[in-house]
Amino acid sequence: MAPSVASHRKVAHGGIYSTGLGFDPKILDFSSNVNPLGFPPSIRNDLKKNSKLFSVYPDSDSVNLRKSLEKYTKVPKEQIVVGSGATEIIYNFCKAFLNKRRVLIPIPTFGEYEAAARLENAKISYFKTMNLNCDIDEFVREIPKNYCTFVCNPNNPTGILTSKKNMLKILEASRRNSSLVFVDECFIELSNLNESIVSGLHKFDNLFILRSMTKSFGLAGLRVGYGLGSRNMIEVLNRIKIPWNISGIAQNIAIKALSNRSHLDKTRKLIEKERKFLKNSISKINKFQCYDSDTNFVLIESKIRSKQLQKKLLKKNILVRDCSSFKGLDDRFIRVAVKTHSENQKLAKELSKI
Repeated sequence: MAPSVASHRKVAHGGIYSTGLGFDPKILDFSSNVNPLGFPPSIRNDLKKNSKLFSVYPDSDSVNLRKSLEKYTKVPKEQIVVGSGATEIIYNFCKAFLNKRRVLIPIPTFGEYEAAARLENAKISYFKTMNLNCDIDEFVREIPKNYCTFVCNPNNPTGILTSKKNMLKILEASRRNSSLVFVDECFIELSNLNESIVSGLHKFDNLFILRSMTKSFGLAGLRVGYGLGSRNMIEVLNRIKIPWNISGIAQNIAIKALSNRSHLDKTRKLIEKERKFLKNSISKINKFQCYDSDTNFVLIESKIRSKQLQKKLLKKNILVRDCSSFKGLDDRFIRVAVKTHSENQKLAKELSKI
């Protein structure tokens, strides 16, 4: 039975277009958690050089990009699928593997897992936790047979990184129960790469890992994501993806960005320093409580209703993420991205005035 359109809930996201006002360069967008330094400066000239590709069909198999990703991740290109952003891969994964399957999702988390699974008539169970590390044993017991478990790591919107040790517990329990594990690592390059579970691909054929160049390399507008999994998984996903799903320009710019690891090193140092500044500055304001985070955004509990707070800040050309749309949270929560020092100062100043 095909899913009805009514069963698909459109997921609310941050970003400047969420305001309904359209793009406005005057707005400081703290609702969209991409690299605070933007894309690597080294690729700026490549945008003009690649203009000759406007009239050329892209490589439908993204061969050169997958070769570059093989070098970058140390995962064979036969175990890599590329998508138009990470979201396309989420939907293709659910289409390929989750038809009428049971799904376990810890909440609060990114809403597209649920939305994509519902399109395939999946039966969804939720596990509420603000920190999976603290509840790992109870969570593992919730993984029965023939499930698929989604884990966002670091998690959006809480910012918490689940340790590799605990991820291995999830993988081992899932393998015993013939269950799949979908791990979204779209923010891990802006956190602690040593906690990535990529090395587990050789041992766990039930593991699929999602990555994105949107967050790490600041390429949100070019839409480049990729997935890592077993050869069988990737073969299926490559068969069902639409042809020419990534433009030739996006492929070439992504290849160039992958060679600039120093940009990520510089970004991580900035994030660590500025995250502390944001948390310390905002925590001094008695209306706000900042949660711990391991990545480039901070979840804040507010005594002011989130929509009201968002509107007040927008009048000052600052946009924050209203988190009331996240299952497991309510209108007491907002999320802010870590940006440059001057931008973070402006946010803290306006919050103190409120």
